[in-house]
This record gives sequence, structure tokens and C-alpha cells, in this order.
Amino acid sequence: MFIVHSTVVVPKEKSEEVVKIYRNRSKSVDKAQGFVSFELLQNDKSPEELTVQIKFEDKESYMSWVRSDDFKRIHELEKKYPDKELAGIVPKVRMYSVVAT
Repeated sequence: MFIVHSTVVVPKEKSEEVVKIYRNRSKSVDKAQGFVSFELLQNDKSPEELTVQIKFEDKESYMSWVRSDDFKRIHELEKKYPDKELAGIVPKVRMYSVVAT
């Protein structure tokens, strides 16, 4: 199993707007080979901190998704988001291999 966390800190007053965006996401990744799950996590103590957690069967499947046209299209749309403050936020990405369960 391969897990990717992509964390952003958004302005506190915009956290619900970002949550709504993710609730209405395209779900394109859900069709990727090796995809397992997608969750948006919100920090209980700091609601402006949001983490996308994506699980894939293995790193190779995740990397295939990252190289796909769908991935590129979705991330290009994010850069064109009308709210320039949100569009300019760069996530901190961490990748993990599950080594024990």
C-alpha cells in the first residue's frame, strides 16, 4: 500500500469553501488503476489545515496516476481557480509506503 498526504493551510474563513470544493471533486482519481481510497482530513484543532489522503495499491500505480493526462488537467484547473489566494497555495506533499499492519 502507498499513501500520499497533501496538506495545505488555507485562510481560516475559507476552509469551508475548500471543503466544499473537495466534496464536489471530479472523482477522476477514483478510476485510476491501483486506486484504493480518497479522504479529505480536517485538523480538529486547526480547521484551516486540510490534508488530502490518497491510497494506492503501490507506488507504481500512484506514479502512473501522476503522469496521466487526467492528473495534469485537474491540477491545471486548480491553478486557474478564481480565488487567487487559494490558487496560489502550494501543498506540502508526503509519501509513505505501508511497511507493517
